[in-house]
Amino acid sequence: MSTLKKSCLLRHIRVKVMFVTVLAFLLGCISETVAASRSVIYQIDVRKEINKTSQIYLSRGLAEAEALNADAVLLHLNTFGGVLDAADSMRTAILYSAVPVYVFIDNNAASAGALISIACKRIYMRRGASMGAATVVNQTGQAMPDKYQSYMRAMMRATAEAHGRDTIVNGVADTVYKWRRDPLIAEAMVDDRVIVPNLIDSGKTLTFTAEEAVQWGYCEGIAETVDEVITKYLGFSDYLLQSYEPTWLDELKGFLMNPVTQSILIMLIIGGIYFELQTPGIGFPSVAALIAAILYFLPLYIDGMAANWEILLFVVGLILVAIEIFVIPGFGIVGIIGTLFIIVGLTLALLDNVNFNFDFVTDRELGRSVAVVLIGLTVGFASMMWFSSRIGSRGVLKRVALEADLGHAISSPQLSFLVGKEGIALTVLRPSGKVSIGGVYYDGVSESGFIDKGAKVTVTKYENAQVYVELII
Repeated sequence: MSTLKKSCLLRHIRVKVMFVTVLAFLLGCISETVAASRSVIYQIDVRKEINKTSQIYLSRGLAEAEALNADAVLLHLNTFGGVLDAADSMRTAILYSAVPVYVFIDNNAASAGALISIACKRIYMRRGASMGAATVVNQTGQAMPDKYQSYMRAMMRATAEAHGRDTIVNGVADTVYKWRRDPLIAEAMVDDRVIVPNLIDSGKTLTFTAEEAVQWGYCEGIAETVDEVITKYLGFSDYLLQSYEPTWLDELKGFLMNPVTQSILIMLIIGGIYFELQTPGIGFPSVAALIAAILYFLPLYIDGMAANWEILLFVVGLILVAIEIFVIPGFGIVGIIGTLFIIVGLTLALLDNVNFNFDFVTDRELGRSVAVVLIGLTVGFASMMWFSSRIGSRGVLKRVALEADLGHAISSPQLSFLVGKEGIALTVLRPSGKVSIGGVYYDGVSESGFIDKGAKVTVTKYENAQVYVELII
């Protein structure tokens, strides 16, 4: 092939490549323009019990919708209710969302689900769906005392009122202000004493069917699919539907931030510390307490609730308690301050405060946090006492006990003659353990801090069936 022909062929190939490149660029620009012109609808599915996990779904979903500049958020809801704390947080997030939130009730919106639905800008229901029955109940299904119902009534009423009123003008001097969602109807979903004329009498808790909800202004339309809601009622004919995809981390985080789980973790922290003090060396109790503390604080820290100083307060409390136990005989002011630091650190980590600003922390949130910590501490101490009484008795717990020959042990109400005698520590004393005085084994308590196993000791006094000893230096 001649040089001229090769040159022409190369020029022809370059022109084709350039043409294809320009065409691809133009098609990409057109595709991006078309995509940009399409409305973005962000769907969040909540088809389970309302709990901390559901709250995480909604919180992260709303954040992603705002980041995508979505035109609307559609909450696909089917729930029988759940935890009131989580529902309250979810309804607040919906009311103050930068992106308008609509809800499609796909079958059920009971109890906490009704509260969340009423918070949404508009409500759409599948034919045959229901909404209401928001009476606060306990785990057995029994109605809670009136103070709980009163709070729920106010919350339902306030949520309905948040949507405002319509001004209806009939003639020159006849102006009527009508609630978009009647607060009395929302209250009737909680309290069976509330009467709504022509709707429900006293003695019945209100639950709407789809048709009834439309009639009374609590539903803007009946639809069978998400697409029908978006196209027929929201008016988006050409839209891009994106959905929030939960991860296993969301599930784990929701589980760890559940109040019951948090109380159990507190119980493990306290129990681990207690049992570690009763055994020599660093063993399983310390590991259990450390893991429980990490699982307690980590999700709260990631969520922005637990600040560095709150975690530091907890750690300082642990250090002060350790100093009181290992260094200072007895249990005095240092131990009390350390215990208070631990309790305050655990409690503050549950509050959504900003550094030292607690203006946005409600009394209810504070009460919930204190209750979670106190329940964990109470159950933890009760469990410690029970396990302490069972260790060494039978089965698996028998292996946890100190296996020593106590055949020479003596139990006597008057052993004052031991004062001044010398012996050795059979176990580590921190501060309690076993000592041998004259070949006889006793329950011993150190009055000079930590005493290693095998160290020589002298008896200082005998009280409460225990000998108190000091290290011989």
